[in-house]
Amino acid sequence: MGHSIASQCNPVEQLLQRVRQAASQLAHSDLKQRNDALKAAAKALRQYEPEILAANAQDIAEAKVSDAFKDRLTLNPSRLEAMAKGLEAIAELPDPLGKIQAKWVRPNGLKIRRVTVPLGIIGMIYESRPNVGADAAGICLKSGNGLILRGGSESYRSAQAIHKAMQQGIQTSGLNPDVIAMAPSSDREHVTHILHAVGQIDVLIPRGGKSLIEFVQRESRIPVLAHAAGLCHTYIHKAADFDMARKIIANAKMRRTGICGATETLLIDQEIASQLLPKIVKDLSALGCRFLGNDQARQIIPDMKIATEKDFATEWLDAVLSVAVMKDIHQALEHIAHYGSGHTEAIITEDESIAMQFLNSTESAVVIWNASTQFCDGGEFGFGAEIGISTGRLHARGPVGIDQLVSYHYEIFGKGQVRPL
Repeated sequence: MGHSIASQCNPVEQLLQRVRQAASQLAHSDLKQRNDALKAAAKALRQYEPEILAANAQDIAEAKVSDAFKDRLTLNPSRLEAMAKGLEAIAELPDPLGKIQAKWVRPNGLKIRRVTVPLGIIGMIYESRPNVGADAAGICLKSGNGLILRGGSESYRSAQAIHKAMQQGIQTSGLNPDVIAMAPSSDREHVTHILHAVGQIDVLIPRGGKSLIEFVQRESRIPVLAHAAGLCHTYIHKAADFDMARKIIANAKMRRTGICGATETLLIDQEIASQLLPKIVKDLSALGCRFLGNDQARQIIPDMKIATEKDFATEWLDAVLSVAVMKDIHQALEHIAHYGSGHTEAIITEDESIAMQFLNSTESAVVIWNASTQFCDGGEFGFGAEIGISTGRLHARGPVGIDQLVSYHYEIFGKGQVRPL
């Protein structure tokens, strides 16, 4: 009786019961069914574009947030089309389920194999970017996992419109649309219910700022797959090509300042800083960037504001760049080890041995040589999209796509074997 009353009082629990039932069907669906559902969901996003953009315009009109935050919140036809294409790209990927990872035969004749299976039910708590819900839904559909979404209050109407469209598409494919659920309102109480849904949700993935992720990790009673923050560094070594360095850092910082793969700190070798740093500052200033620097950087650019310890530990998510002139690669690696969040780091150099030293000495989830940190993205990795980026050391690291949202079980084939006494 008590459980029945709790279920009536807790709409999230009722929702999760439907998700689990639908996920059971999804886990046993064939690849064609799941791919058809993804393509139908993409078609529905295009079909419902006017409704989705209208809902998004309402969210933006009421949002009292910074310009950088508003950019993350904003949808337009090209971003919506990118979401639809992302779903279609996921449909083109190989099936992550039923893969035989290993197989062997024991001396007693037992045949054993390790085979991929879905994780189960994913709980996704995210903030402003409405496309996160579509990406997560696509990845979960392909990998056979159920999903419950809880987006931020600033983007709730947008998330709702996207969710409704995708459910319509999934339904036309013959799969149960309840496999992708959304919290019934932006009420914070629903977050608590999701965080405490032990036995109903198998893995939680928070996507947002540091405070959200820390809150989820602190309060959740369910395993959490998360990154601490996106405090990414780009180090320009003395053997860098100057034109390449200028092009990369402009993209790494300013392409989209509000994403977790944006470079937040520029480290530059002291041997080239006086020649190259003024050019980089000029390039990025023209794009609206502001700068904070260490003493050596300010000797080159006197009007640059002083960077404090707190500044070097800050994920700006805005048009602000921390700058530090470094003595050599060893000091750069020490700086990254001290301030970094384990997300993404890049080095720009023409010296292969130095590049390999950097890649092998950096403990971040993603390390890059001669390219923008903004490539730390599931779509750019060929994953179709991503449900998040993990900086932890258990299960998955880096962008989390369909192959990271599976577990495995063991299948054993016998011919009457029994264990001896």
